[in-house]
Amino acid sequence: MTTDTLKMLGSAPMRYFNKRFEGFREDFSNINLQELAKSIVIPCVAFSIFLLIWAAAASQVNTSLGKLPGPARVWEQAMVLVDEHNEERGKEQRFYERQEKRNALKLAEDPNAEVKIRTYTGKPTFFDQIWTSLVTVATGFFIASLFAIPIGIVCGLSPVLYQAFNPLIQIFKPVSPLAWLPIVTMIVSAVYVANDPMFEKSYLNSAITVTLCCIWPTIINTTVGVSNISKDLLNVSQVLRLGWWTRVTKIVLPSSIPMMFAGLRVSLGIGWMVLIAAEMLAQNPGLGKFVWDEFQNGSSNSLARIMVAVFAIGLVGFMLDRLMLQLQKKVSWDKNAVLR
Repeated sequence: MTTDTLKMLGSAPMRYFNKRFEGFREDFSNINLQELAKSIVIPCVAFSIFLLIWAAAASQVNTSLGKLPGPARVWEQAMVLVDEHNEERGKEQRFYERQEKRNALKLAEDPNAEVKIRTYTGKPTFFDQIWTSLVTVATGFFIASLFAIPIGIVCGLSPVLYQAFNPLIQIFKPVSPLAWLPIVTMIVSAVYVANDPMFEKSYLNSAITVTLCCIWPTIINTTVGVSNISKDLLNVSQVLRLGWWTRVTKIVLPSSIPMMFAGLRVSLGIGWMVLIAAEMLAQNPGLGKFVWDEFQNGSSNSLARIMVAVFAIGLVGFMLDRLMLQLQKKVSWDKNAVLR
């Protein structure tokens, strides 16, 4: 064979692989473009249309505080809230710096002098209120889950206990947080009495109210998930003579995780809505109090700031739901579950 023939034969496999690679790359690009369109482009177009409709309609609506704020004005007030937060953090930092300097001078003059560390008591910012609400709803949701999951498992495994718990669930499930809050407030005020309390009463009132309102979906969905477990699996556990705890952890929990997390997601969403209402009614620290204070303030920017809070409430609720979906994917046996 000539040298040219050998080169031609040697380059043939390379041409083949290059052609296949180009085909795979085109298919991959098409898939990426389709997924990109579904996940980013289409939602962005829909949101842009929403903003246009909002901007056009806002100029036609007059309120006691002026025209309904459009997207531009709401965005402006969002930036103002960011600036207010940064300014408040700067004040806090300067406060502690001045305090450290005073204490250092005092100790330099008298090493045995007693110095005091005072806590900064400035006005909570918008982002401080968001953090307060997140901590409160997390506490209430965690407490509710601690009770709801075991109760749901027991009710799902025992028809007798389900019949016993079901009337209570159906009675208390539709009760509004506005009905629970006064009862919780009076009980906490009567029971939680301490000179130096670990938690603020307002925090306990909101957290317990969230617990009482968001416990029921988890109980119901966990019960349904456990009761629908394949009888063959339960029969296998009996044949293997598995203990109650082993049967629950190895068979019941893994099989009922989808329904359980469906209940947890609903519970977390309800808890977040309940918390905002409870904070508004009881004037407890958090996003609800921020909305109520702005409503009472009645300034020309109050309505725009309230709408910023509305978007913040929605975005936080969305992120909490995504967090639960990610957690479900981590603990579920089905690793190919599609997040929606």
